[in-house]
Amino acid sequence: MDRSELNLTATHLLEYLYCPRFTYFENVLDIPEHQENRFKVQKGRDVHNRIRKTNPDYLRKKIGVVDKQSDVYLSSPSGIRGIVDEILFLDDGTAAPLDYKFAEYKEKLFKTYRMQLVFYGRLIQDNFNVPVNRGFIVYTRSRNKLVEVSLADTDFKELDKTIEGLWNVIGRCRYPQPTRYKRRCPDCCYRNICERNI
Repeated sequence: MDRSELNLTATHLLEYLYCPRFTYFENVLDIPEHQENRFKVQKGRDVHNRIRKTNPDYLRKKIGVVDKQSDVYLSSPSGIRGIVDEILFLDDGTAAPLDYKFAEYKEKLFKTYRMQLVFYGRLIQDNFNVPVNRGFIVYTRSRNKLVEVSLADTDFKELDKTIEGLWNVIGRCRYPQPTRYKRRCPDCCYRNICERNI
């Protein structure tokens, strides 16, 4: 595969952050994970579909939104692509991704949530040529609580490093080390073929 053929989505990013071997088994060995069978994944999709139909013209003026676009497909020369739930254009001349999560807010921001916002932020920067220094998450299981997340240059550098790691696995077919978080292994759909667990 040539580097220019890299075509990564936020799902690729999240799976790689969960465990690089997950990425290898699914994308290099082409072993499907059957995500459609998982309740939370399907419920999350249902929530997204319902939100798309609810009050599509609503602007969050309390946070300075002057315009927004919903369900926007974007791609970037860096080899990433995806659909952003909402792109918020703010009164300070910046833009921000907003992502809906079928989750409860528990005073903690998961790394995967932050990196997904960074991923969408990069897509917005590359397509709209505007600064992105924050993103927003709506926790649908906590009465649609809106949480602001600041995004720094270090976050975008980490995204670049992660994209490079994905390229090494998918583009160069390199077998990666497993996640260092062993508690993820029992719930992994590839646990029966990963030698860490055999």
